[in-house]
Amino acid sequence: MGGPDGSERLVKKHDFVQLRRGALAGLLIAAFALAGCDRPASQAAAPPPAPVTVAQPVKRTVTDWDEFTGRFEAVEEVQVRPRVGGFVNSVEFQDGAIVRQGDLLYVIDPRPFEAVATQAEGQLSDARARVELAKRELDRGLSLVQTSAVSEQVVDQRRQALQAAHAAETQAEGALKAAKLNIEFTHVTAPLTGRVSRHLVSPGNLVQGSDNGTSTLLTSIVTLDPIYIYFDMDEATFIKYSKLWFEGRRPSSRDTANPVQVSLAGETKPSHEGAINFLDNRLDVSTGTLRSRAVVKNTDLSILPGQFGRVRLIASAPYEALLIPDAAVATDQSRKIVFVVKPDDTVEARPVVLGPLDEGLRVIREGLKPDDRVIVNGIQRARVGAKVAPQTAQTPAGGKS
Repeated sequence: MGGPDGSERLVKKHDFVQLRRGALAGLLIAAFALAGCDRPASQAAAPPPAPVTVAQPVKRTVTDWDEFTGRFEAVEEVQVRPRVGGFVNSVEFQDGAIVRQGDLLYVIDPRPFEAVATQAEGQLSDARARVELAKRELDRGLSLVQTSAVSEQVVDQRRQALQAAHAAETQAEGALKAAKLNIEFTHVTAPLTGRVSRHLVSPGNLVQGSDNGTSTLLTSIVTLDPIYIYFDMDEATFIKYSKLWFEGRRPSSRDTANPVQVSLAGETKPSHEGAINFLDNRLDVSTGTLRSRAVVKNTDLSILPGQFGRVRLIASAPYEALLIPDAAVATDQSRKIVFVVKPDDTVEARPVVLGPLDEGLRVIREGLKPDDRVIVNGIQRARVGAKVAPQTAQTPAGGKS
C-alpha cells in the first residue's frame, strides 16, 4: 500500500479534488455576473442633469419694420444737348467729375454766329436811320399842312412810314438778340450741379443743334445728394398699412414722411436714412404692387443711380414686446417653439408666435411671459420632461450688455 504506486494514486486524487473546487468557484462567479446583468435599468446610476444656459426675455419698446428691394435713381437727371449746331472746338470737363451749375462743358465754333450778329447790327443801324428820316419827314409835313402846302393825305402817309420804320427797327433788334443768343449757346454749360458722365463728342466733330429737332447728345448729368430709391409695395402690405391708418396706429405715408432705413448690397445693417415722399395713385395691374419712393441722404456720394438697396419701412406704432435671441427658437414641424425651464428644473416645449428681428433679438408676440426662463444655450442637450442644470446668462436674453 505504501509503495510508489500507492503514493502516485494519492497525488492524482488530490489534484482532481482541487480541480473540481476551482470549477465550482468559476460557475458561482458566472452565476452572480449573470444575475447582475438581469438587474432593472432603474437600479443603475442615473446620468447628471444636462447643463444649460437660461435667460428671461428682454422687455422693451420696439417698432416693426417691413423690408423691400429697391433701386436708386437720381432726383434730377439731364441730357446735355447743344442749342446750336457747329464744329466742337473743345471739351472743358473731366469725364465722371462733379460739375457745378454754370460750369463750361463744351465750346462750339462761334465764328459763324458772330458773323450773323455783325450783320444783324448793321441791319439794326439801318432801321434806326430810317426811323429818324421818317420822324423828320413827318414833322415837316405837320408844319406844311397848317399852311395847306401839303394835304392831309401826305401827312397820313408819312405817319404810316414812321410806324413801319419803328417796326423794322424792332425786328432788327430781335434779330440781333437772337444772333447774340446763338453766340452764347456756343458755350455749353452745366444746367445743374451733379456728376457728369463721359464726353460723347470729341473736338473737331460736327454737332446738330436743337433747331432741326435732332440735336446731338453731348453728355449727361445726375444729381447725387439727396437721391431717390424706388420700391414696389405688395397689395397685402398696402392693405395692412391702410388698416393701421384707419385704426390710428400708423400714419399714412401720403400725409407723413414716414422714416426708412436703407442698406446697400453686402451690408448687414442699415447705413443710410431717409423718408417716404411719394406713393403712386394706383396699383400696377400686372404685378399687383404700388410704386413707392423714398428720398435718402447721400452726403458722402457713395450711392450711385442704378444701385440696388434694401429698404426698411416703419410698419407699426411703438409697442412693448418680449425679445429673445433668435438662436433660442427651434422648429417643430410647422410650428416654432422655445424650451422653457419650469420651477422644478424640467424642460417644457412652448409654442410661440414670432415677430421681426430687432437689434439682433427676435420679437415674441405670443407664448412667453416676462418671468419665463428660456434656454438660450445648450438646446441640443435639452429633452422635454427631463431635468437640467440651468445657469443664468450674464446678460439678459443673451444680449449685449
